[in-house]
Amino acid sequence: MIVSTAFAKADVAVFGLARSGVASVKSLVEGGARVFAWDDKEENRADAKKEGAVIRPFADWPWPRIKALVLSPGVPLTHPVPHDVVMACRNAGVEVIGDMELFAREIRGDRSAPGRAPLIAITGTNGKSTTTALIGHILSQCGFVAEVGGNIGKSVLDLAAPGAKTVYVLEVSSYQIDLAPGLTPDVSVLTNITPDHIDRHGSLANYAAVKARLLAQTAATGKICIGVDDAQTAAISTRFSSGGGAETVPVSVGKVLGRGIFVLDGALYDAQGQRAAQVMNIATAQHLPGAHNWQNAALAYAAVKPFVKDARAIAAAIASFPGLAHRIEDVGHIGKVRFVNDSKGTNAEATERALICFPDIFWIAGGRPKEGGIESLKSQFSRIRKAYLIGEAAVDFAKTLERTPHEISSTLDRAVAAALADARASNVPAPVVLLSPACASFDQFKDFEERGDVFRSLVRNLTSMERQAS
Repeated sequence: MIVSTAFAKADVAVFGLARSGVASVKSLVEGGARVFAWDDKEENRADAKKEGAVIRPFADWPWPRIKALVLSPGVPLTHPVPHDVVMACRNAGVEVIGDMELFAREIRGDRSAPGRAPLIAITGTNGKSTTTALIGHILSQCGFVAEVGGNIGKSVLDLAAPGAKTVYVLEVSSYQIDLAPGLTPDVSVLTNITPDHIDRHGSLANYAAVKARLLAQTAATGKICIGVDDAQTAAISTRFSSGGGAETVPVSVGKVLGRGIFVLDGALYDAQGQRAAQVMNIATAQHLPGAHNWQNAALAYAAVKPFVKDARAIAAAIASFPGLAHRIEDVGHIGKVRFVNDSKGTNAEATERALICFPDIFWIAGGRPKEGGIESLKSQFSRIRKAYLIGEAAVDFAKTLERTPHEISSTLDRAVAAALADARASNVPAPVVLLSPACASFDQFKDFEERGDVFRSLVRNLTSMERQAS
């Protein structure tokens, strides 16, 4: 755990007591702060009380003494309207920050401090979780102690305190960037930008601006690695390349760059200040299928190069990457039917990256819909043998699918059972039951991880039943 001493002997508040909120309470209490906390859920309040928080509704907090509010990233800061607790902070003149800012003030505040450790921060719409995990894997394989967390896995304050070989590798969401003005990465990574979280940022332009803010916070001596294959990120790359400060490294899949990192036909090339040299064939990385993973690998290569000079060592680590849970994850076979968990596919763009990997798909989709629905996936509908629709989006998705075979299954367990029955009865040789919802999970599950875990458990149970029957 990272102990936050920024508010020692002071009163501080925490609102939102899920994973990162409880970690913030524990860190602040250990650092000598008096913490007032609240969450609408009783079980979350109980967890925070165990860690030493004073549990009170925010209207009853001692506002004249509160030095800061640590806000859960899931609580609206600006759009669609600020939460009442945010308005209370503004009225009281209390700054609003997040757990990433507590981390930054403890580990990153003083560049000469002995507790300071290098930081790689990854953001973007799609691919950031795989890129984050892959960077951590490469560093670990090359002798570093990679502490991986943030918006993936452990909350940032649950990571270990820094040691001599520690490098922090943090996935950072747009919500977290909003709450971490003091986060200064040594290397920042922007994967791509497509419409997402518009309800929380008001417009695509606002969303892109938040992502760019993390890059602007990069240490002047650091590096900014940007995937430049969409219009938004290409424009951001141009702006940072001509603005001075941290060096910008463009990354592309499908086009040659005169300077930067690029991938052609699966071959990764390094053209940073030299003639382009082939590093590896990414096809040797079994758990990084598809062009979208070529981008993830190229960005990870660019991010670790300041720490690992041997390109061959990086290539070997990429090839040995075991994959990421909930992202095109093989979770079992029943006869000829393969089951793939892509619960991390929470929007259409992410789901498209899974659909293009397979020719004969029995697709489980739906949940809480994102803006645009699945209209952008129509070019991939020919791959879908049948769709099984769940959650709040089911009816709208059915309208978009039109003549593509589909049924409204409503729940995940029904969808899995129906997809298995249809896939094994089909005449295709290698059918894939793919969970890639193109939706948020919050209508039926607490998060995409729970949704993926339930899918994996359902497959495991069906596999066990098949063995018993035989």
